[in-house]
Amino acid sequence: MTENKKTKKKFKKKLLHKYRLVILNEDTFEERLSFKLTRLNVFVLLSLSSILLITATTILIAFTSLREYIPGYSSTALKKQAVELNYKTDSLQQLIAVNERYYSSIKKVLQGEISSVDFNRDSIIEEAKQFASQIDLRPSKEDSLLREKVAKEDKYNLFEEATSKINFVLFPPVTGNISEDYDFENKHYAVDIIVESNTPVKSTADGTVIFAEWTVETGNVIIIEHRNGLISVYKHNESLTKSQGELVKSGEVIATSGNTGELSSGPHLHFELWKDGYPINPTNFIDFN
Repeated sequence: MTENKKTKKKFKKKLLHKYRLVILNEDTFEERLSFKLTRLNVFVLLSLSSILLITATTILIAFTSLREYIPGYSSTALKKQAVELNYKTDSLQQLIAVNERYYSSIKKVLQGEISSVDFNRDSIIEEAKQFASQIDLRPSKEDSLLREKVAKEDKYNLFEEATSKINFVLFPPVTGNISEDYDFENKHYAVDIIVESNTPVKSTADGTVIFAEWTVETGNVIIIEHRNGLISVYKHNESLTKSQGELVKSGEVIATSGNTGELSSGPHLHFELWKDGYPINPTNFIDFN
């Protein structure tokens, strides 16, 4: 017991034993500053300094943007940006796919690359008849009453909705004799109309110019997109008066006829009509004489 007490007293004495920390001038040994310290004071001071340093570092990292540099930390702002970028990327991919299909259809119009579809007309008609025979087409009492009511309303309706929605007439781009007719089998998806050079070429309907450039084989070419999936093509022009993206009206001058391009053998207009990506015979809809 006595030895333990002596050991405790010695330890306490060492902790509380005072020391003097003196700062001297090295050249003159003049005393500049001095401190009275004990081992206990040094220990307490170092402990408090360490706690303050750890607390300040924790607060600095937790409440500032420095926390984003910690490996494995996930920022809310970064998550939000990643989600937004993911949505934008998905939208851009869909837009690119739509544009690729659109440019592919334009390429078919320019190069005439299409494939014919073979089907049995009689089998389709027979199948339609069989399908119709299986359906009871007799009008019910409620249907008859509804039809009579609608007929009375339309009879006295003076609003625009009661008028016919069919108002789409094709205007002849030029008038003249046809030198070469539409020939699907020989891949001539157009009619060639003989005209004099610099004859005004007019738009066949209202629409938007989607292509207006020079090509080696067909010279100055202008393509217009109309309503209802209709596209009109005008080739071998001497000059173009409209550019890509412009809106045109039916009968508006869009070019002047000529003899440009390697495939042209004289002044004429090469005119094509396409519906939903397939060529159609322009003479079925337009009188060029």
